[in-house]
Amino acid sequence: MSISPEMGHSHVFLGSDHERNERRIRLVIALTAVMMVVEIGAGTIYGSMALLADGWHMSTHVSAMLISVLAYLYARRHAHNARFTFGTGKLGDLAGFASAIVLALIALIMGWESVLRLLDPVAINFREAIAIAVAGLVVNLVSAWLLRDDHSHHHSHAHAHEHDDDHHHGHGGGRDNNLRSVYVHVIADAMTSVLAIVALLLGSRFGWTFLDPVMGIVGGLVILQWSWSLLCASGAVLLDFIPHGEALPDEIREAIETGEDRITDLHVWQVCPGHHAAIVAVATPVSRDPSFYKARLADVHELSHVTVEVTVDKAA
Repeated sequence: MSISPEMGHSHVFLGSDHERNERRIRLVIALTAVMMVVEIGAGTIYGSMALLADGWHMSTHVSAMLISVLAYLYARRHAHNARFTFGTGKLGDLAGFASAIVLALIALIMGWESVLRLLDPVAINFREAIAIAVAGLVVNLVSAWLLRDDHSHHHSHAHAHEHDDDHHHGHGGGRDNNLRSVYVHVIADAMTSVLAIVALLLGSRFGWTFLDPVMGIVGGLVILQWSWSLLCASGAVLLDFIPHGEALPDEIREAIETGEDRITDLHVWQVCPGHHAAIVAVATPVSRDPSFYKARLADVHELSHVTVEVTVDKAA
């Protein structure tokens, strides 16, 4: 059976900067891809494990960022598809989760290759390798600058409802795990470049060639920790997990549970960064329309979609 939007209301949960962010990530991918080719070639020619690690690191980042771009594209094109019960807002978290897995694989590969290079050292052409590593760092910093507003920016969201089961008001944006994943990839690249530069400078000055693979191991461990953090954040959204310290359920209870009214069942989940949905079951001794309780929730932060079920309970 086909589902028509006319059968219900809109569930479009996309940030107002959705297309702008997509364009910026496309540009970052282009910059990263060019530098990736340069670093892999230079690392192979000049014998730097740190430079090779950074180059291959960039190649996997390009793949992960492509996942993010495709998620934005798909979410935008299917935003009005009624088969997505609560819109396409969670596609970004799915992409972030996939990117976190890629980050973890990058960290493990970097660590393994660095251990092999530590056991079997090779000669390094320090001057050339340092120049390429610095160029890689510049590209990373430019990419981070392009994404500067995307990591912690508070978005304004466009979302309209026409059905009496819904509720909407202006609110600040939440963290977009898709954008966060791209930002983490760029910062991980920058950190790897810095570690490569430090290792190459010290190796050039004091002959400590062992620092080159050691820095690869250190970088892998740091990236692994970032990957775990991103996995937890995006996985929590995908599983509708309410993290500790989330005030939204308490705000709903405070708004509804006044007098003899009490909440008997409450479900709250994120449908998109900055947008949450809630199903609220209320027991009350006085028969009231659901709109009465939705009006009480009008000022609850980040609550965009509300369904209220009212049960008359004389014992309430």
